[in-house]
Amino acid sequence: MRKVDTLRRPPAKRTLGTTFSPWNVLRYRMLALFAIIGPGFITANVDNDPGGILTYSQAGAKYGYTLLWTLIPTTIALIVVQEMAARMGAITGKGLSDLIREEFGLRMTFFTMTVLGLADFCNVVAEFAGLASGMGVFGVSKYIAVPLGAALVWTVIVRGSYKPVEKVLLIFSLIYFAYPVSAFLAHPDWKLAIKDTIVPQFNSDPGYLIMIVGLIGTTITPWMQFYLQASIVEKGVSKRNYNLSRIDVIFGCIVTDVIAFFIVVACAATIYHSQHREFNDVADAARALAPFAGKFAAILFAVGLVNASLMSAAILPLATSYNICEGLGFESGIDRRFGQAKIFYGLYTGLIVCGAGFVLIPNLPLLRVILLSQVLNGVLLPFVLVFMLILINRERLMGEYKNGPWGNSIAIATSVIMVLLTIALIYTSITG
Repeated sequence: MRKVDTLRRPPAKRTLGTTFSPWNVLRYRMLALFAIIGPGFITANVDNDPGGILTYSQAGAKYGYTLLWTLIPTTIALIVVQEMAARMGAITGKGLSDLIREEFGLRMTFFTMTVLGLADFCNVVAEFAGLASGMGVFGVSKYIAVPLGAALVWTVIVRGSYKPVEKVLLIFSLIYFAYPVSAFLAHPDWKLAIKDTIVPQFNSDPGYLIMIVGLIGTTITPWMQFYLQASIVEKGVSKRNYNLSRIDVIFGCIVTDVIAFFIVVACAATIYHSQHREFNDVADAARALAPFAGKFAAILFAVGLVNASLMSAAILPLATSYNICEGLGFESGIDRRFGQAKIFYGLYTGLIVCGAGFVLIPNLPLLRVILLSQVLNGVLLPFVLVFMLILINRERLMGEYKNGPWGNSIAIATSVIMVLLTIALIYTSITG
């Protein structure tokens, strides 16, 4: 017995030491966090698409650092709405389209999916236009760049399964950090930039007010809520590990607006001081950086644009396919084979082919296409926000995870502000 006891005691001590070591506890927690990170971080970063980058670039080029303060309320609004979508996905195990169909009926779902599909198609066209523009900085023709880009994103999504695809998208997300490097190379006035971020600046110029609407309105888009909730469900996040997923969402929202901050700063430190502040193409912003911040900064800016275009061109058609198939009751998900989800993959392929093909049309008015997508997003956004607020407050769906009084106050205030800003954006876009 003594020999057996002697042999047993050392392993017991090693096991206890391994189990309760602070380092091992931290390691296990970090592994658990990295297992959950993905949907929130990817969704928020894709929001910095070519249209968003163009808006941030114009804000810095036209008004310097004075619009940086808008990023703080924008980040809060983004966190509130994204967290609601993620929570509904984790607790109900259903996508937003599924819940809308079940709770509001097929007719309302069909209307929502139709408008969303049209808006997303215009957005897909804009993403491939951004790819053409970014590769143009490197002297690559759009007739080469766009077909190759379309083939790349189609292959990655259709030939992959959820986890490998998510890893690829996470790697792509890291390339957004090219923008902070560009900003540092521009040698901005950091003291003034920080001051204007904290202290709101107001201007009577109508263009300044329109730019505020554009900056905030480009942050929360309908497709983001649908895609985030669907990806939360497909990843298998449940109420047991939702707290870690919530960190993913909040972290993603903060990172995406930090990137936006550096885009504004880079253009404010350079183009704002030039005589050529007007541009209609993000590639123009990249080229304009070169005389002030150097060719390397301009290249990094263009690399960021190409990366944003590829990510958005992959995610937006995917989000649209998820939404429509869920809403109308068809099989969906990249973990399913082509034969198991023909309509899902057919929609995805059609959006990629048609969106890329549209950009190849000579003399296409791409700015009007982007404007149309903003208007359609504006028509749909109020419906989506109202749907989400009603759904997340239904106790039979959410139970103890429904919004409390404080959460509702923030969500309703955010929704009202976003609806009013979206209406203002549509009005100024049409009348301007």
